[in-house]
Amino acid sequence: MKATAYGSYNELVQDSNVDIIYVATPHSHHYQNCRLAFENNKPVLCEKALTVNADQAKILFEEAKKRNLFFMEAVWTRYFPLSIEIRKAIQDGKIGEVLRVNADLSIGEIPEESFDTGHRMVNKDLAGGVLLDLGIYSLTWLFQTIYHTLPAEKRQTPKVIGVVMTPEPRTGADEATTMLLDFPVSTPTGKSRAHGIATAGLRTHFDHGRDTKQATPAVRIFGDKGEIQVFGAIYRPSRYRITYAKDGDKQQPDEDKTFEFPGGIHGMSWEADEAARCFLAGRLESESMPWSESITIMETMDEVRRLGGLTYPEIIETTKYPVDMQAKKSGHVETVNRM
Repeated sequence: MKATAYGSYNELVQDSNVDIIYVATPHSHHYQNCRLAFENNKPVLCEKALTVNADQAKILFEEAKKRNLFFMEAVWTRYFPLSIEIRKAIQDGKIGEVLRVNADLSIGEIPEESFDTGHRMVNKDLAGGVLLDLGIYSLTWLFQTIYHTLPAEKRQTPKVIGVVMTPEPRTGADEATTMLLDFPVSTPTGKSRAHGIATAGLRTHFDHGRDTKQATPAVRIFGDKGEIQVFGAIYRPSRYRITYAKDGDKQQPDEDKTFEFPGGIHGMSWEADEAARCFLAGRLESESMPWSESITIMETMDEVRRLGGLTYPEIIETTKYPVDMQAKKSGHVETVNRM
């Protein structure tokens, strides 16, 4: 298939040969980019974090519903065979009731050396910082293991109990964030409550030895009958292990499984396949990443930011559309009149 180059986003969304738009710009621009696609009746697969705040996400879902357009948050990790197997193991009760999940994504980068102040990782004008870029993956593991494994009617919004943020010294974006969540309903039976601890950081490291038996798990899912450990960078893990609690004198052996990413695709194909299946079936949303769950996660991150005191410029927080994203911040938002 021949690739087509466009001189502007307007040209792209107006091309009748384009079936669906994949939005992979910085999160600061997702809201405006998705609105443009919807305005031209294009379905959208949009990168995480879906938007800067929950109000923007809610409006996007309203627009998609009003226009009868497919819309999905592109959290690629959710569609990996590894993730699907882990969720099924939880639902099948293999580790009993899940009572706590710890998840960390840290990348071991000194921001002053690795990122200039204009880089999206630390630039607040681009919604920079670890929460929306890395912390979303830590939260993904909490939500997909504690929340999503319950039937939809039993899922309840967790409460953000505590937040600690460390600001990047040059820009004030969060360079390290720790979140403690209280999930009121445990999984799979709902007989208890569950704790979630999500962390993300620039300067700290996760264990890179994911292909060795000595690797340290970056995600630990604790049940009352065992534990699931996930190894590697949690956005693209390649291995998990289930360890079982001793039952009297009996000790069930560990289950250890490694996954391959075929053909050098690095995992993006599974979310693309899901979007294609939903689009061709005439669905508006995916059961694996439903609109209601995307909103709940955005609301959770809003509360994390509120407790941590992290704010972004008005021009990327606004729900106004269209907005001139090139306008320099001068205490107001400049809207654009379309001809």
